[in-house]
Amino acid sequence: MFKKWLKLEISIVLLGLIFTGVESCKEKVAEKEEAIALNGEKGNENLNKEELSQEFKDYWYEGKAEITSYKLEQARYGELREGTAVLIYVTEPFLPGLQVKADESDPINIPVLKLNSTKNYLTGIYPYSIMTSSFYPVHDNQHALKVSFSSQEWCGQVYAQLNNRTDFDILSHSYFESEADQNINLEKIPLEDEIWNKIRIAPENLPIGEMEIIPSFEYIRLTHKELKGYAATALWTTENEMSTYEITYTELERTLKITFTSEFPHTIESWTDSYKGGFGQNAKMLTSTAKKINSLKTPYWQQNHNKDLYLRDSLGL
Repeated sequence: MFKKWLKLEISIVLLGLIFTGVESCKEKVAEKEEAIALNGEKGNENLNKEELSQEFKDYWYEGKAEITSYKLEQARYGELREGTAVLIYVTEPFLPGLQVKADESDPINIPVLKLNSTKNYLTGIYPYSIMTSSFYPVHDNQHALKVSFSSQEWCGQVYAQLNNRTDFDILSHSYFESEADQNINLEKIPLEDEIWNKIRIAPENLPIGEMEIIPSFEYIRLTHKELKGYAATALWTTENEMSTYEITYTELERTLKITFTSEFPHTIESWTDSYKGGFGQNAKMLTSTAKKINSLKTPYWQQNHNKDLYLRDSLGL
């Protein structure tokens, strides 16, 4: 009798485990489908993918980031300020639904080249700290999946985030009353903030000619312009071993030039950004410049001890 009862109990437990497993699998599938739907691209299975060269894989998938420092002269409040800029490029898996770095390997993940771009400079007594992050598919088959921007200084801070879904969904927060909290939807057109990633992946596919481009979040927020696409002309020129990508915004009276090596890995050597700065009668055309100091390929996330401080010296920081 006891044996029959024990067999019955075991059967019930096993049956419960089977149903639990089935339900768990259904939940996981539902979660994945929801994640894909949130991206608005059905998992991107229908998007053409540019093939990655072996040269690209060897450089970007060796478990290191590329860190490049620059001597910066930044226009702010009608004057040029000395500072530093750093571009940190690294590849990582991107979860399309939540649009964040994926914690686990999964077929729905999208491989991206992430750029964290930082600037630090002083305006008189108080400092500016600026960071822009852009996540761009390595297969160069759609716009940046996400762009985030923040600026901190003693007056306050501003933050903006773009998510690539059915449209560009943008949230923006500012301490200025006129900008405050905003929700903006824009149609998908080229983003200035994705150009820096695209140069490193496939500069031959850079948009050329007359078009509308959404300027960088940094420019929009620091000049208090409306966040939208602006008429622009883009061209690409090559001289010796260097190429320059140039965007001119006629309405904004602004020209951005990014100079990079023509050959892979297309490292960014310098840039200039010219536009009118200052207020009222004191407003004038100024050109911000950045010139390369040094570059490292290193797993910086593991180098967070005091003994690793010397690495900043090699970057001139």
